[in-house]
Amino acid sequence: MNGPIVQSITGVTLVGGGPVSQAEFRLAIARAPRILAADGGADRALAAGYMPEAAVGDFDSISARAQAALGPERLFPIREQMTTDFDKALRSVAAPFTLALGFTGARVDHGLAVFNSLVRHADRPCLVLGPRDVIFHAPARLTLALRPGDRLSLFPMAPVTGRSTGLEWPIDGLAFTPAGIIGTSNRVTAAQVTLAMDGPGMLVILPRARLDAALRSLLGPDWQPLAASPAR
Repeated sequence: MNGPIVQSITGVTLVGGGPVSQAEFRLAIARAPRILAADGGADRALAAGYMPEAAVGDFDSISARAQAALGPERLFPIREQMTTDFDKALRSVAAPFTLALGFTGARVDHGLAVFNSLVRHADRPCLVLGPRDVIFHAPARLTLALRPGDRLSLFPMAPVTGRSTGLEWPIDGLAFTPAGIIGTSNRVTAAQVTLAMDGPGMLVILPRARLDAALRSLLGPDWQPLAASPAR
């Protein structure tokens, strides 16, 4: 286990090597202004015009050009192969939360590994942004300010039960498991949704436009983005 490489009192944007649009960069940096790259995510950030504070990983995909641009003081190789670059980078952050870009929409096995890390490092709040979704691990208690009609999906990465209010199909009494009951495409019916989970392992999946609602639910109702940037 490596110690923190980026320590911050604000959120940290973690960039992976998958596709990231300029709009996604602007969305994340308005909320998490400090940038950490996971291996080849350094190339992705530099190509978009952003200089990462550091790059972490086994460095099997970062280019020589990106390494030269960052310089040795920003390069933190972690050579072990038991964990992914996302995992290495996430455990290198000490911050109120992390926004992860470029970790969905490419390889399915990489995406599944990211979700595995969200559960294993549930003490490090991390929200993964995709082209349409925001995904995060559900804490024991969660209150979300949403809009009736919003999509809210739940996907268990372990056996877990819980209770809910404000959903068209309540989860009370359901025994979720990865190979059994899952909670895809539930629908919000009230301005406030509550979730109470009896243990770790549940992922919450919301429309990306509800990123700020997710952040307020995890950080407190007074949280605000640092700059105006619509969550689209």
